[in-house]
Amino acid sequence: MTEIVPREAEAHLDWPSLLAALEAGHRLPRAEIKDLFLYRGVDTVLDRAAWIDGLGALVKVATIHPGNAAKGLPTVNGAVTLYDDATGVLTAIVDFHLVTKWKTAGDSLLAASRLARKNSRRFLLVGAGTVARSMVQAYSSLFPEAEFTVWSRSRASAEAMGLPVADDLKAAVRAADVICTATMATAPLIKGDWLQPGQHLDLIGAYKPGMREVDDRAMSRARLFVDSRATTIHHIGEIMDPLASGAITEGDILADYYDDPATFTRRSDDEITIAKNGGGAHLDLMTARFIADRWSRR
Repeated sequence: MTEIVPREAEAHLDWPSLLAALEAGHRLPRAEIKDLFLYRGVDTVLDRAAWIDGLGALVKVATIHPGNAAKGLPTVNGAVTLYDDATGVLTAIVDFHLVTKWKTAGDSLLAASRLARKNSRRFLLVGAGTVARSMVQAYSSLFPEAEFTVWSRSRASAEAMGLPVADDLKAAVRAADVICTATMATAPLIKGDWLQPGQHLDLIGAYKPGMREVDDRAMSRARLFVDSRATTIHHIGEIMDPLASGAITEGDILADYYDDPATFTRRSDDEITIAKNGGGAHLDLMTARFIADRWSRR
């Protein structure tokens, strides 16, 4: 059994190689995935497991405590264990935050690599937490001319990122080529009437029912994609609510990563695209295996 040291491991990782690993993982048999949620008020325990024939199995336990930010503690914590595909033997304990960083950002980066216009330059980060910081690294790896602006409910947290800060969210959305939302919002922040032709939105924050970052109008205006139908359509408010209201149908979800990549693509420079990052355990498994393989070859 291997225990991977996060700071040392990260020196051996890069975003293009992770995208290649995610694409290869989706060419294997479809993952078997199970999620277990426990709630106590705003706090959540999320237990995710995945098994991919030919890659192995993973169990990831996450605790989400939104009140931790006020205490100077991480909002999300947990543990990741990786198991051998053939024997079920525990093969690695991988740092939770390392896996989550690379999985979450890599998931949205893969979508942006297919859906964002290649000349995208103006990136708006909605939210100023750990995920937003990771997205600066990730987007910059594929869009070398990327310029970032950040908006947050807390101006202090936005300023702490060391990037230009937007005061007017509506104006910032209108000016962006790519909009990345990574918040704990329970009601939509982004209005569909603000969106402009050619924009791409990576929606990361909403991870359970009762959470939204964009409104029904945004969902109905855009061509819609998800990382996995199995972990988003009936599990996350961002998709569940507009389905319930009739703003969209399941047929409006055009593709996930298991579909032919030719269907998960932008068709023109004028269309608006939305990709919902559900972050299922199968993506944790692909990412953790990528990290473990890089660690073993360091």
